Amino acid sequence: MKIKFDIECTPQEARTFFGLPDVEKMQEAMMQEIQKKMAENVAGLDAESLMKTWMPASMKGFEQMQNMFWSGLSGSAGKDDQK
Repeated sequence: MKIKFDIECTPQEARTFFGLPDVEKMQEAMMQEIQKKMAENVAGLDAESLMKTWMPASMKGFEQMQNMFWSGLSGSAGKDDQK
């Protein structure tokens, strides 16, 4: 036997019915705080500081890959000469 109930209510009405706390004001306060922090962080970033932050790591990785490539080529060239 199956019984099905369709209840139409707003989220606020459902929270009240189940006895859940109203956290809307806390969520609004937290979102305002998050927006404030994000705005502060974005204001401190400019293109130059982003490039300084990102480029050294990526350039180092690129240089390592390039060195592996060249060492692989020079190593294979030496093997061909030995044959």
